[in-house]
Amino acid sequence: MDETPRSWPDLVGKDGNEVVEKIKRETGFTQVHVVMPGSMLTMDYRTDRIRVHVDEQGKVQYPPTVG
Repeated sequence: MDETPRSWPDLVGKDGNEVVEKIKRETGFTQVHVVMPGSMLTMDYRTDRIRVHVDEQGKVQYPPTVG
């Protein structure tokens, strides 16, 4: 059974760039990206991608999730 988390609610409020590096280091995912407010995104679901939504100050707004 895969033990990799699918969501990281404990990272809300942290610095987005630090969260990206933490998730990459702990999971091995390479497609982990900061998403700035108002960014245009595709709506496809990908099991190899994690988006880290941040506010204007670069702090994580929502729990990063796989997809």
